[in-house]
Amino acid sequence: MFGYELKRQTGWANMETSGRITTTPDAHDFTVENVEKALHQLYYDPNIENKNLAQKWLMQAQVSPQAWQFCWALLSPDKVPEIQYFGASALHTKISRYWSDIPSDQYETLKTQLFSQIACFSSGSKMVLTRLCVALASLALNTMPEAWPGAVPEMVRVFQEEGGGVDGRARCLALLELLTVLPEEFQTSRLPQYRKGQVRGALGREWGSVCPLLQQLLRRGDSPGAVKARVLRCLSSWVLLDVPLSESEGLVEDCFTALPDPELFDTAVEAIVNAISQPDSQRYVNTLLKLVPQVLSLQEQLREAVQNGDMETSHGICRIAVALGENHSRALLEQVEHWQGFLALVNMIMFCTGIPGHYPVNETTSSLTLTFWYTLQDDIMSFDSERQAVYLQVYRPVYFQLVDVLLHKAQFPSDQEYASWSSDEKEQFRIYRVDISDTLMYVYEMLGAELLSNLYEKLGRILTNTEQASSWQHTEALLYGFQSIAETIDVNYSDVIPGLIGLIPRISINNVQLADTVMFTIGALAEWLADHPVMLSSVLPLVLQALGNPDLSVSSVSTLKKICRECKYDLPPYATNIVAVSQEVLIKQIHKTSQCMWLMQALGFLLSALPVEEILRNLHSLITPYIQQLEKLADETPNPSNKLAIIHILGLLSNLFTTLDISKQEDESGEGTAPPVKTAPPPPGPNPVVVVLQQVFALIQTVLSKWLNDSQVVEAVCAIFEKSVKTLLHDFAPMVSQLSEMLGQMYSTIPQASALDLTRQMVHIFASETDNFPPIKALFELVTSVTLSIFQQGPRDHPDIVDSFMQLQAQALKRKPDLFLSESLDVKAVFHCGVLSLKFPEAPTVKSTCLFFTELLPRCSDVPPVARVVQEDGKLLLQAVLEAIGGGSSRSLMDQFAEVLFSLNKHCFPLLTVWLKEALQAAGFPSTRVTTEQKDTFTQQILRERVNKRRVKDIVKEFTLVCRGLHGTEYAAEY
Repeated sequence: MFGYELKRQTGWANMETSGRITTTPDAHDFTVENVEKALHQLYYDPNIENKNLAQKWLMQAQVSPQAWQFCWALLSPDKVPEIQYFGASALHTKISRYWSDIPSDQYETLKTQLFSQIACFSSGSKMVLTRLCVALASLALNTMPEAWPGAVPEMVRVFQEEGGGVDGRARCLALLELLTVLPEEFQTSRLPQYRKGQVRGALGREWGSVCPLLQQLLRRGDSPGAVKARVLRCLSSWVLLDVPLSESEGLVEDCFTALPDPELFDTAVEAIVNAISQPDSQRYVNTLLKLVPQVLSLQEQLREAVQNGDMETSHGICRIAVALGENHSRALLEQVEHWQGFLALVNMIMFCTGIPGHYPVNETTSSLTLTFWYTLQDDIMSFDSERQAVYLQVYRPVYFQLVDVLLHKAQFPSDQEYASWSSDEKEQFRIYRVDISDTLMYVYEMLGAELLSNLYEKLGRILTNTEQASSWQHTEALLYGFQSIAETIDVNYSDVIPGLIGLIPRISINNVQLADTVMFTIGALAEWLADHPVMLSSVLPLVLQALGNPDLSVSSVSTLKKICRECKYDLPPYATNIVAVSQEVLIKQIHKTSQCMWLMQALGFLLSALPVEEILRNLHSLITPYIQQLEKLADETPNPSNKLAIIHILGLLSNLFTTLDISKQEDESGEGTAPPVKTAPPPPGPNPVVVVLQQVFALIQTVLSKWLNDSQVVEAVCAIFEKSVKTLLHDFAPMVSQLSEMLGQMYSTIPQASALDLTRQMVHIFASETDNFPPIKALFELVTSVTLSIFQQGPRDHPDIVDSFMQLQAQALKRKPDLFLSESLDVKAVFHCGVLSLKFPEAPTVKSTCLFFTELLPRCSDVPPVARVVQEDGKLLLQAVLEAIGGGSSRSLMDQFAEVLFSLNKHCFPLLTVWLKEALQAAGFPSTRVTTEQKDTFTQQILRERVNKRRVKDIVKEFTLVCRGLHGTEYAAEY
């Protein structure tokens, strides 16, 4: 096939055995013969390592100076397309990425050769032709407008000339391919920013030559389908350059004539949508007004497509209508004298929203329209009140119709049909309903309370009409509408909610989907129920009944949790019943793990509102079975099944203690601006959570002793205490001493990140309290000492421990810097660990370490051990920061390193002045790409900024781009 016999044992193998295929091959390796062998190995060698080796070698060959020699030879007509394609790609790579290497006196020769090759391949391999066209396009972009001022007219002229034995159709297709890739190549080119502006302007002027040609080819009756398709593609490509819509108006209108042709339909849709969607096109209102009737004329084709089940056609026409409406609704709304045309377009889009069939099985079009309704509403509401009133008169009825359409589209299919759907289709339908829910919530902003009344009346008619039975799907959709609005909008003022709550018990629930929506609707009304607690008795029995149904697990548990959170002070009369039902479903293991955790959180909220003695009584009955089970598990030999059981029980306790808060703070959401109001003084005696924790403490220690080497069990144990500490805050104080001791023992035996995180929480809350400072200090010193020994042994295998350790040190410096005054704490060693951690590849670890240093450096003034170590070893920190900026760390972390540099400048200015000069004197540091002048400028800029942190971040970003050789590139533009 390749015209020679190639065996793995010879030729290419010799290149390997002779040591030539390396990451830095010798120049004489890049010959035509070797490239062909490498390509054969890439495509046909079954060994993946050999393929990778060949690919690496070929990439180096492609950018080598020898590429200029072999690429032309590889394009020889006797080569196979794979080899020719590589030759064309090499040409494009050289022209696009190494343009500066090409002498200006070679431009004309290169252009002539490329034209010649494109002519040769116009009847050959399509993929090679495209690559050659991209290469010539890149040459044009690099030479226009100065060196090649009339690029496009010359391209047209060259391909229109007879000769070369190439037929006219092939030449025409080659020219269209070239004109198509020219704007595409511009979009992805690596031209400097100033050149991009020049070239964009030059290309825009060339549209005057391209547009008439495309129009002529599209209008000619004898133009082959392939030519017309390529014309449409070419238009799509050029409109992305923001060519004026007014100049391409005729061509866009011609695209509409191509829509009835099934072969051209998709390409024509793409061209029209791209042309209409360009941001600049909204300036050409007259052209847009001419397009409205063109789009409306597609309604017959759209209806036929819907009737025939032609989803592709209906989808395409809908895209066109939505593109015009969504991108230009404001411009078209403002043309008041043309209001009927725009209203007709809106109704056409409404038809697309309500297209018959169930999404996504029978149709996929309706979802395209949802954003349009947001846009139209925003535009209407953005007008002044007088004009707004006029538009609302026309469009409020449209939006009420939209609600009906959306709720119809949200309806479930018949049970039989739904059962036949795949899990993927069901998931797509679920997401579609969420999108509808979001749209309804948004529409409420325009329609207001009247929308709720409208939904309530419809639901009332369905549920009270005894003569005509309605489908459960209809009931469910209306409830879903209520739920969508009530979930995010404050409906407390609404006068229809009491009626809705009254209707809910009348719903005949014989279907899981309907039951789910009933539950979620009750949950969405939890805040309303808190203000109207008398209505709890109507809905709570439904929720408790649903708890026993595994099919309603998520909806029933989340609804109970919302009610317990919002209405807890009104629930004591129901508490016994709620706890009993919850205990029953937990014991029967009806729910999955996550729902069990939610249920425990619900019970935590519920118990918080009870008197302490009742809390303790309920806690005893609730958790005793689990404590007994845990005692049994603690005696067993560790194995995977009892591990899961232990983690489950510990998780239940964690989630219960997360929400069990007897401080009775009204403003639990934290949204209010006023401080939380205590409704009653805290009851005397220890907190119930502390009482329980003290009772089970010995048991938890027993569990730990067996499972100390299992990070998941240790995490689960730490989570109990961490969540309890977060909830109880200073009420946790009685346990500080024994927990500190246990944590120290745990961490000394097998260090784990979760123990450090819990220590950090303890430091945060208790380090400033005189009574609790001694155990916290002892724990802090112990975990610091143990972690320092990990650093001595090699910390690379424990990035999570290093991350948590740095966060702990930062917290200690922030909350209680006195911890660093202790003689037992090796501040110098901690500092060196920090410098080492800055060089970790894991971003979270580096961020935590930078945070540590930004907390440490301000303490130079008031913590002498810190001042000493910074004075002695601060230069090492600076070198590590400069090394990271020079390319040693990800660019995404530069803001964090800039903060360390800013902190050094602010708190250690005299030292930094000397250190910067010394560090940057070293040749090639922090990068071989920066000059001495650039380093001096960087030093001066940094030392000048001791107040403006944002400016320091910008300086560091600029310098890191220079260090990485990316300054002035497209990557820099994205940074």
